[in-house]
Amino acid sequence: QQTSGRAGIDPYGFERPEDFDYASYEEFFSGYLRILTRRAIKWSKLLKGTRSIQKSLKVKRYVRKGVPNEHRALVWMVVSGAQAQMEQNPGYYQKLLQGQRNPKLVEAIHTDLHRTFPDNVRFRRTSDPCLEQPLSNVLVAFGHHNPDVGYCQGMNFIAGYLLLITKNEEESFWLLDALIGRILPDYYSPAMLGLKSDQEVLGELVRMKMPAVADMMDQHGVMWTLVVSRWFICLFIDVLPVETVLRIWDCLFYEGSKIIFRVALSLIKQHQAFILEATSFPEVCEKFKEIIKGPFVTECHTFMQKIFSEPGSLSMTTITKLRETCRAQLLAQQ
Repeated sequence: QQTSGRAGIDPYGFERPEDFDYASYEEFFSGYLRILTRRAIKWSKLLKGTRSIQKSLKVKRYVRKGVPNEHRALVWMVVSGAQAQMEQNPGYYQKLLQGQRNPKLVEAIHTDLHRTFPDNVRFRRTSDPCLEQPLSNVLVAFGHHNPDVGYCQGMNFIAGYLLLITKNEEESFWLLDALIGRILPDYYSPAMLGLKSDQEVLGELVRMKMPAVADMMDQHGVMWTLVVSRWFICLFIDVLPVETVLRIWDCLFYEGSKIIFRVALSLIKQHQAFILEATSFPEVCEKFKEIIKGPFVTECHTFMQKIFSEPGSLSMTTITKLRETCRAQLLAQQ
């Protein structure tokens, strides 16, 4: 069962910041705990001790309302297709770890290891078990499994989060494969074309849904990549509170990359008036740092309801079309 964490450290091992507002968090969490308890009972009934879930409208609704932590690893594995991949490739992960190693890849990963979550006690060498070695294994295995991608910064945070939830190296590896190989189009390839074009897609969606914000960005010459690249690269890790990120990931594994746009658009729409107060380039950047804090993002349950209502309709057809256009423009600029 989840608790709101002992003083100073949350249930996932992250240290709370100095200025953490315990009073309002406790108030939110006591209400959220009741919701979690209710959801846990529903999920237990749905799963009835099995390891299989058929995709359906009911399951989609359940996922949107949040997956209880005790079922999260299983649900992510099944709905993302990672479970099927793992079962079809028994022993593959171990084989990758025992195989020849690319020294350049290993060195790049090791350089980043100690930078991964310095504020999380489970990644400290003093903790037992320490997640640093499992994290290294997952990233090294993935780099050899998908040499076109290899390793790039940002992947360490994603794999780290997967380990915190699954507590299992092999499952984390297959979930990383699901994200990078299938769910996120071309985010981590060397040219990062998918990532760059998705930031432009967000810009176009903002132009369609909130033209005033798009005009202001143009007026001050602020490129989208400046203010949102971390949202996309780290899938909101270290941008939004942990509990909220996990709720976003529940939907990301089930519904795909469209969710990232829903979250980004909701953040901007909710704070549209605030963003429009900016009168200079630095002020615009400052506003984007502010909109990722406060009760709106902490109260993850209401936040998740908002991301499906606030931005209005968002069809995959629209996103696919915009992706093609933005990608072509980026390629033309190269």
